[in-house]
Amino acid sequence: MRDSGLSEAIRAVGGVSELARLIGISQPSVSNWTRVPAERVLAVEAATGVDRGVLRPDLYGAGQSGEIDDVDVARAQEYALLAALLLRAPDAKLLANLATLRGDASPLGLAHAALAEAAAGARAESVEREYFNLFIGLGRGELLPYGSYYLTGFLQERPLARLRDDLNQIGIARAEAVVEPEDHAGILCEIMAGLAGGQLPAPKDSDRLIFDRHLRPWIAHFFADLEKAEAAEFYRCVGRVGRVFMEIETEAFDLPT
Repeated sequence: MRDSGLSEAIRAVGGVSELARLIGISQPSVSNWTRVPAERVLAVEAATGVDRGVLRPDLYGAGQSGEIDDVDVARAQEYALLAALLLRAPDAKLLANLATLRGDASPLGLAHAALAEAAAGARAESVEREYFNLFIGLGRGELLPYGSYYLTGFLQERPLARLRDDLNQIGIARAEAVVEPEDHAGILCEIMAGLAGGQLPAPKDSDRLIFDRHLRPWIAHFFADLEKAEAAEFYRCVGRVGRVFMEIETEAFDLPT
């Protein structure tokens, strides 16, 4: 029997199949859930708008808020947002949620405001075509969002093997029904969301290890390319958010501990 949080998430998007599509896994996998798995909470929150405290009150309910500091919660939310937008095109509901993002005068706040404005003026069908042209294409998309490609010029090369070794060392297994390799920008953002937010149990400073070895060398370059890609309209703003956020992450990890 499904718990109330999972049931609310399914209702919010109109069914099990739609929830599965939005978070990029198979419909039978979601059908077999009795509650949202810990490693999927942030992705489900981003896709449905249902708060993590409702989805998993045992992890985020009363008495849990002090376990992860506010900075890491904010980092996890940012990574989860980027993962949701890189792994699939947003539907109308997600665009409507993005249109409510609030900005401020900081570089990231301004990037959020631009993304909200773009989402408010976008149609889901147009953004889906844009996503196809950018990342899939007829033969290939304009961009290949993989660490191996950015670092070597080829897919599934040694950078992917090194990432898999490091993930194995910190106890992170490949999720079921995931088609993309782990060095896909969206999957790396999903992993970082889980590490920053505590949903993926791992040794201390695992987020630093994964960032320094597997994101820092290339992902800011990818987001800069996305920001200026010919096919990008809505995704130009996604690229801006990603680029600015990765600059913040780089500066933060460079601070002495």
